[in-house]
Amino acid sequence: MQTGFYSNTGGMVTQFNRLDVISNNLANINTAGFKRDDIVIGDYMRLYKETHDVLPIRNHTREGSQHLNRATTRVPQVVEEYTDHDIGAMLQTGNPLDVALQSPNLFFVVETPNGVRYTRDGSFKLDDEGYLIAKEGFRVLSADNAAIQLPVDRKITLNSEGTFYAQNQENLLEQEEIAALRIVRFDNPKWLEKVGHNYFKSAEGYAEPINAEGQFLTAQGFLEKSNVNAISEMTALIETNRLVGMYQKAMDTHMNEINGDAINKLAAIKA
Repeated sequence: MQTGFYSNTGGMVTQFNRLDVISNNLANINTAGFKRDDIVIGDYMRLYKETHDVLPIRNHTREGSQHLNRATTRVPQVVEEYTDHDIGAMLQTGNPLDVALQSPNLFFVVETPNGVRYTRDGSFKLDDEGYLIAKEGFRVLSADNAAIQLPVDRKITLNSEGTFYAQNQENLLEQEEIAALRIVRFDNPKWLEKVGHNYFKSAEGYAEPINAEGQFLTAQGFLEKSNVNAISEMTALIETNRLVGMYQKAMDTHMNEINGDAINKLAAIKA
């Protein structure tokens, strides 16, 4: 295969991957608590820094690259995918069951059929039995790792430390403590893996949850908006489309012009 054609193909594939990421970010711009994704497109020098200890020769230029991939000096490729955990803006909804976390690297805990999952989407509601659930119907866990059941016939309030209270029916000036939300953090949220709709899963051995008791600030009646910036994503979308067009034009040049010229010259020599 011609190395130039191979390089352009690799470049186009990386841009298609980037388009997928940008499209998903834009699709979730109105998803509460959503964290945008991005990719890093690397070159040989980045790969070399990560793998130079296993290279059979110390030549850190073109010859060394052949032991990783014979075309890594020319073919762009996705070397890292990551999630941007920056906090999103706060949206006041007035719904007493909407809860926002006002600090980064904090997560609500929900029980799903596939195990415990973590999310910053605090758009909760009550099911038919009065249990606090996420939008998908998964029960939200308390600090005691139990489902949270709230009285449906009383006014519910939430303090800034994530504890629910219900108004006392006999003395409306008093409140009864019901349960506290379980909220966790991670030493390095980079190791969290996105799963399902707006949830994260911890990678065993890399991202163990740490109870964040007393280290958080919850806001009742608010939702954290997605941290996707529409202008930045649209700019990246336009840039990526232009790059795809450039790679397409270069591939056409290789296939139609250079190959055609080579075939004509070979035919002329044979004649």
